[in-house]
Amino acid sequence: MTIIVHQKGIIMKGKAWEIREQLKKYSREFTTVAEWIKKAGA
Repeated sequence: MTIIVHQKGIIMKGKAWEIREQLKKYSREFTTVAEWIKKAGA
């Protein structure tokens, strides 16, 4: 599973079940993708 956060968005690479799992995890912490990017400092 690879997650790349950059200024324009997020790239997730892996198996479908891994991506779904990670999206659930991050949805608990961040409401929007913009918040996630801002927090990552990209």
